[in-house]
Amino acid sequence: MRVELERGLWRPAAEADLAAIVAIADVVHVNYPEEDAVIAERLRLYPAGCALLELDGKPAGYALTHPWRYAEPPSLNMRLQAIPERATTYYIHDLALLPETRGSGAGSAMADAILAHARDSGYANASLVAVNSSVPFWSRFGFEVVSELALAAKLLTYDADARFMVRTLPS
Repeated sequence: MRVELERGLWRPAAEADLAAIVAIADVVHVNYPEEDAVIAERLRLYPAGCALLELDGKPAGYALTHPWRYAEPPSLNMRLQAIPERATTYYIHDLALLPETRGSGAGSAMADAILAHARDSGYANASLVAVNSSVPFWSRFGFEVVSELALAAKLLTYDADARFMVRTLPS
């Protein structure tokens, strides 16, 4: 995914960007730590869904997304092993921005790009686990909180405020 911005660029992320992504995650997701190997695996398994934000030439955010199974979001800090052959949702694992980039429009630009990629890839829906009080952000893009009783324990691997959200995609 590539999106040009006024002050920067979302560009495809690669394994060489791992250190930058981990550094951003360490700032943004203090309460949701993941091993470097988990992030590296996402970059390796589905590079088409991974992007790095560079603002003024410096890493300032990242997106990690991939096909997955509906209503079965991976637990926090879980390796996937493989992308399912019969994926039933386009899963947004993470869209993270350093605090100084918020309000720049970079997050909205990437959310739009992710949804376009998911739709163009033939998925009927996109899903995510909203953390860090991000439900209002994702709601602006048509995501709705879905209560799935079977997900309650898994969502607690994030925290008590984590919410499973889904958006139907037009065909």
